[in-house]
Amino acid sequence: MNEVKQPKKPMMFYYTIALLVLMVINFFAMPYLSEREVKEVDYGTFIQMTDDQKIGKVEIEDNEILFSNKDETKFYKTGRMDDPNLTMRLYDSGAKFSSKIVEQMNPVASVILSWVLPILIFIALGQWMSKKLMNKAGGNSMMFGMGKSNAKIYVKSSEGIRFKDVAGEDEAKENLTEIVDYLHNPDKFKSIGAQMPKGVLLVGPPGTGKTMLAKAVAGEANVPFFSMSGSEFVEMFVGMGASKVRDLFKQAKDKAPCIVFIDEIDAIGKKRDGQFAGNDEREQTLNQLLTEMDGFEGNNGVIILAATNRPESLDPALTRPGRFDRRVPVELPDLKGREEILKVHAKKVKTTGDIDFNKIARMASGASGAELANIVNEAALRAVRDGRAAASEADLEESIEVVIAGYQKKNAILTDKEKWAVATHEIGHAMVAALQTNSAPVQKITIIPRTSGALGYTMQVEEGNHYLMTKVELENKIATLTGGRAAEEVMLGSISTGAANDIEQATKLARAMITRYGMSKDFDMVAMETVTNQYLGGDTSLACSAQTQADIDKQVVALVKAQHEKAGKILLEHRDKLAELSQYLYDRETITGEEFMKILKGA
Repeated sequence: MNEVKQPKKPMMFYYTIALLVLMVINFFAMPYLSEREVKEVDYGTFIQMTDDQKIGKVEIEDNEILFSNKDETKFYKTGRMDDPNLTMRLYDSGAKFSSKIVEQMNPVASVILSWVLPILIFIALGQWMSKKLMNKAGGNSMMFGMGKSNAKIYVKSSEGIRFKDVAGEDEAKENLTEIVDYLHNPDKFKSIGAQMPKGVLLVGPPGTGKTMLAKAVAGEANVPFFSMSGSEFVEMFVGMGASKVRDLFKQAKDKAPCIVFIDEIDAIGKKRDGQFAGNDEREQTLNQLLTEMDGFEGNNGVIILAATNRPESLDPALTRPGRFDRRVPVELPDLKGREEILKVHAKKVKTTGDIDFNKIARMASGASGAELANIVNEAALRAVRDGRAAASEADLEESIEVVIAGYQKKNAILTDKEKWAVATHEIGHAMVAALQTNSAPVQKITIIPRTSGALGYTMQVEEGNHYLMTKVELENKIATLTGGRAAEEVMLGSISTGAANDIEQATKLARAMITRYGMSKDFDMVAMETVTNQYLGGDTSLACSAQTQADIDKQVVALVKAQHEKAGKILLEHRDKLAELSQYLYDRETITGEEFMKILKGA
């Protein structure tokens, strides 16, 4: 896409230059011009003119004497001498004594040079710069550039992002393809009486491709595409944000049919709850946006796209039908979507032809589009570091581990005791997972320290899409998380700090089962916890009494404890395999899931 850039320098820049020029004239040129009108003479000339009674006005300073001729048309100055009779001689000559003789010199010229000329120069420069900017901006320039939208305007080009470059979001593309089709062929929709939505709101977690979808719309649509971030509307001065909204929609109406894209609209679209700090600039901006969106006539060809990952914070007046009529979820991709995204990004780098993208997609469960793009890029970088011309499947597998756990720590040297404890811990996770029927198979086990702080980890890979989890599956997952600590207790007879992250995840999962999933007999199907910012980490807050919170804590402890005991029982029954596999991992540091299962089954 080719971007049509607006003038970079606002009018304030040119007015500042004009003001600096005037300051130079007043502080340097004016004193110089004034001094050129006073002629310097010797003291003898001054005495001679006094005796001849040719002096009009005289001003005696500490170190010089300023005087004029009789007609006061010429001005002179001379140094002061020790002359006790000077005052009487000047009085006898008829001279007039004055204290401001220099300022009174040529008053008309002084006024012209000091005031009229600078003002004329300032006005002339201002008019010239204003006309110049008006011509560049198409007659839409505003005072000092404030109140003018900084929207980037894109036009169709042969390069750029298209719908074929966006994978894993078929439903979102279908919705947006309909928008582009309407802009290209509106008569097809008008013939049946259908109206396109005035606004389309893209919602989803960070990195899922909301902005990329908007760019794809710009690449597909043969119409002007205005792009602006929500934060660009917010200004220090009250009313500037609203002015920018008016200017943006004025440009859009002039160039209709077109598309207007507002990224991170929650910066100006938050609920109006009366808690705006300082001034009500954001509220004024939101009100103006609501007015502009509702002021459009039907089917005039201007469609608003907006993106946010905080839809719950938007004002209801903004998301109602008639403004943002359609909400398009842009969620994390499923297995098929991840595979397609990996293939799209793999086309941009050189790869070997034997890559199983389905396997890589299963390993990258829960990854967003941006993370998958990063995984492919990390694989290419790893190939370059190793001096190879193409990235392989092993590079992609390693790059997934880099994204999940960080790079390998080459200088981290564990003692034999620590290395044995980590090997036992990770084998405990893997065995509990493998010996439970509803757990994901083990893909890889390693005890090589990573930069994330992990001394080792066990990678489990789902066989396919997993949209629902039963109570038994969740309990098994908690048991797997406690398996590392249980292995330490069974094999070493002591416990370490290595289970810190496992404890955190197990507790969080157990609490969700009781407070949100309705898997507690005591609370039945009552929600004790609410989720806020579901796309930004999913923070939760309890919505119950203090006594109920205490009951929840007891049930969480009981649930995790029961699964911990189950994991310990499983490992105790297979203690010999636990010892054999721990020694195998200790010797090799990294083993595959196939090697693990072969030893576990005794094959």
